Amino acid sequence: MTRLLLRGWDRLSLYLPILVMGFLALGTYWLVASAPVVAPIAAQRPLRHEPDYFMKNFLVRTFVEAGRLKSEVFGRAARHYPDSDSTEIDAVRIRSFDEKGRLTTATANRALTNSDASEVKLFGKALIIREALVDSNGKTLPRMEFRGEFLHAFMNSERVLSDQPVELRRGSDVFLADTMDFDNQHQTLNLQGRVKGTLVPVRPK
Repeated sequence: MTRLLLRGWDRLSLYLPILVMGFLALGTYWLVASAPVVAPIAAQRPLRHEPDYFMKNFLVRTFVEAGRLKSEVFGRAARHYPDSDSTEIDAVRIRSFDEKGRLTTATANRALTNSDASEVKLFGKALIIREALVDSNGKTLPRMEFRGEFLHAFMNSERVLSDQPVELRRGSDVFLADTMDFDNQHQTLNLQGRVKGTLVPVRPK
């Protein structure tokens, strides 16, 4: 009897690893079958032209790496659009300083700016003013004003465009035109359409 039990145990011990592996396989199958199905990651939705945040009665300052103030943007209300990384501002006022600290200001009923306010579209009673300054040759450059219902300003390259009627004042001189392309760095002014100008002669000192 004892020998029969020993033989039976020996045979069982031979098949025991196979049985254990079978139970493990069944257990693994049950775990996989019972686990919740993970839904595939949804494709990222395309950004829509809808504001993702708002501001009211705000002031935003931008600085260059050296710590110098580059621009100040004031507004009554603003809406940021993530699809274009642009900001729409109501009752806007912008102060921009070039690398030499020279000031240019811009105001309008509404503006659309890029992320660092280096490109600004002004709508409704748009006004850009560059204060009088002295250039590197010691020559005094007169105050300049741009007025219109639409002005497109590039602050870094000092360029102002408009495809609508504009008024340009340079010191005492006044120009009117249907469109304008002014490039301060290259000292060029392109006026088209019905162009009118009033030049005031400079009196010798």
